[in-house]
Amino acid sequence: MEITVSGKQVELSDALRLRVADQLSTITTKYFDRALEAQVTFGRARSFFTCDINLHAGRGLLLRAEGEAADAHAAFDDAAEHIAKRLRRYRRRVNEHARDLANRARPEAARRYVLRQEDEADTEAAAEGTNHVAAYATVIAETATEINLLSVGEAVMQMDLEDQPVLMFRNSATGELNVVYRRSDGHVGWIDPTAAPG
Repeated sequence: MEITVSGKQVELSDALRLRVADQLSTITTKYFDRALEAQVTFGRARSFFTCDINLHAGRGLLLRAEGEAADAHAAFDDAAEHIAKRLRRYRRRVNEHARDLANRARPEAARRYVLRQEDEADTEAAAEGTNHVAAYATVIAETATEINLLSVGEAVMQMDLEDQPVLMFRNSATGELNVVYRRSDGHVGWIDPTAAPG
């Protein structure tokens, strides 16, 4: 991490510069693999010292903290404590978000098939038999697909976005497999097995 230590109308000792660099590196590596840069500026206001830390901890993450005390070392400690607290809060939020994502139900794996209709002669022969599915016995396409956990509204929106006539999903309210489909009259149909009379 690149650390710049400067003073406004304040003479800074090498010991203070070294201490600032060491402590900031320790604080940032505790919460981040690699922080990018930090600017530490010391100043003097009336009878006390001020310390302003601007930390670029990661892409899009800029933190700022101020501290003031009777001497420059104590002012830095005050500002560093604020930075550490903010980094700790940020890391906690990131970890909670990651745990939430890990606990969410993963989409179920499924296979989608496209069946070719047989010739008319084969269709009539199959219709005379007991198995009407035989008329569509040839698989011409097979793809992996996912059965997502969605609300009914989300499922209809996904069906429209994918421009599909039908979508199977696991209902987030009931946990059951449901189907939404586009009807020939333009409306959306919804099949929900939990709504069936018992």
